[in-house]
Amino acid sequence: MSLPPATVPPANEAPGEAPSRRARGRDDACPGALRLHPADDGSLARVRIPGGLLTAGQALALARASEELGDGRLDLTSRGNLQLRGLEAACGGELAAGLREAGLLPSDRYDRVRNIAASPLSGLDGAGYGDVTVWARELDAALCAGAWEELSGLSGRFLFAMDDGRGDVAALGADVTLIAAPDGGAVLRVGSGAPGAGLEVRGRDAPRAAALAAVEFLARARVSGTQAWRARELPARHAVTADGLAARLADEGVEAVRTGHGGPVDAPGAPPAPGVVSGPDGRHAVSVLVPLGRVGAAPWRLLAGLASRGGSGELRVTPWRGVVLPGFTADGAAAASREVADAGLVTDPGSPWAGVGACTGRPGCAKSLADVRAHATRAVADAPRSPGAPPPVPVYFSGCERRCGHPGGRWVDALATSGTDYRLTVRDTREPDGAAGATGGGAMDVTAERLADAVATARGTA
Repeated sequence: MSLPPATVPPANEAPGEAPSRRARGRDDACPGALRLHPADDGSLARVRIPGGLLTAGQALALARASEELGDGRLDLTSRGNLQLRGLEAACGGELAAGLREAGLLPSDRYDRVRNIAASPLSGLDGAGYGDVTVWARELDAALCAGAWEELSGLSGRFLFAMDDGRGDVAALGADVTLIAAPDGGAVLRVGSGAPGAGLEVRGRDAPRAAALAAVEFLARARVSGTQAWRARELPARHAVTADGLAARLADEGVEAVRTGHGGPVDAPGAPPAPGVVSGPDGRHAVSVLVPLGRVGAAPWRLLAGLASRGGSGELRVTPWRGVVLPGFTADGAAAASREVADAGLVTDPGSPWAGVGACTGRPGCAKSLADVRAHATRAVADAPRSPGAPPPVPVYFSGCERRCGHPGGRWVDALATSGTDYRLTVRDTREPDGAAGATGGGAMDVTAERLADAVATARGTA
């Protein structure tokens, strides 16, 4: 089977419009820790976790909040953030107080703009060119301190990405991306990183340069009059250019050199595979996949406990609905991996859950046409096994055409068209406006009963 190219809007955007030419008449309603979002299963809060970095204590605080105020579960998002669902609409003050006490809400004003993804294995496995979690922490601290006051005007959808050179988060389609270079510096790009758009900056200037790139985006958005939320929404004549950004950096004392390329990444890197990850220093990490990104408070507490007892005390939430626990001995990592698997999470790199995602679906979302999580679970259970085969492209089950939380890069789109029917296509967010590369053929319409075989075929041939 060969599936067709198609255009997909950015997550949480309306389909069928060209965002670069659209002027909005409404404010960004993206949820945060202080702005709760109403849903069919109660209110929703999104807690920003810059770089995906959590202490074990912060993880436990989130488990308590989910049980005491929500439905007892946490959702891991496609940007490495966390969501609490099933909240009472009036619990906002209590939730905010608990998050502040845990250090998870350091700034009310800049809460929703702290969207920073970082390579989850950076500094752990010997790959990449440096530990970019340092950049993530520095950028977050600068944002929260109000170093650039105008950045409070960024949309909650604006994304910074810190890639250590392996190409994993560079493929997320972030608005501002820093890519570590072999010489200790960084390549800075805005939007798609088209040829000629990259700037080389010194490593010590990288977080500041990323923030100034966001300042330049806001300036270009004001001139365009489109109220653009994302870099790719700017009209071409108002896009951030390498020359314009270099001039802004120079005004702020940041030296930048035009690269003529988008960074040292040749191809998109793979997300962390589930299982034990060996490091060059004799320490090991445990990479855990959370099926469909939803985890109960009990297994989440287990992860926090393991991080405290045998690891470094840190958890790293990944943009692929996973968690990395660093700092174990070889024996400790093996034991932790088994314990996590016994709790229903995934540490087997060959698991059929790898690369499978879904939006909230019914009954939590009123816009969804189907219970996509139930259908995805059934498709995984019925999926044909191919031991030793290379990982297939991701698949994402969406309940409506908004496709909230869909992955970046190339993926199989399983879109519900009714309560029992799906349309399968191949999409690629790296192409202009999300259009997929030419694959030929036509869309495949299937019933939920046929999803397992159809999805497996589509993932294997995309």
